[in-house]
Amino acid sequence: MNRLGLLFHHLGLAVKTPEIAERFLAGLGYSVEPRIYDPLQNVWLGMSRHPNMPAVEIISPGSAGGPLDKLLKTHEEGLVYHMCYRCGDLRATLGAIEGMEGMRLSCVSSPKAAVLFDGMLVSFYSVKGMGLIEIIEDPSMAL
Repeated sequence: MNRLGLLFHHLGLAVKTPEIAERFLAGLGYSVEPRIYDPLQNVWLGMSRHPNMPAVEIISPGSAGGPLDKLLKTHEEGLVYHMCYRCGDLRATLGAIEGMEGMRLSCVSSPKAAVLFDGMLVSFYSVKGMGLIEIIEDPSMAL
């Protein structure tokens, strides 16, 4: 384990048309899981997995205004907009990040149960100089 307590989980790809991204990833040999709707985030989500490449979460807008609207207006073709990590203890991980010299961390979305990850808590943070990260608090990783 590293000093931040984080393990890479997936890349988050925001798109207007998930079918195109799914076809592309399938062509690369990814297994594309069915999309599910997350009402707490008002987005459609689908995981794509590959035995030799990073997992990709395809995120597309829900029916009403949501977190992707502004982003997809300026990036119409889609955008890899977050990296996701798992941790066993969110509070300890956030403390470790904030304790690093020069790190500035701000919460974008506080922890909430995620339907895509079996109800585990997910939260989003902006890391100055790094970008947007998602953290899944995974109880199976706790010491």
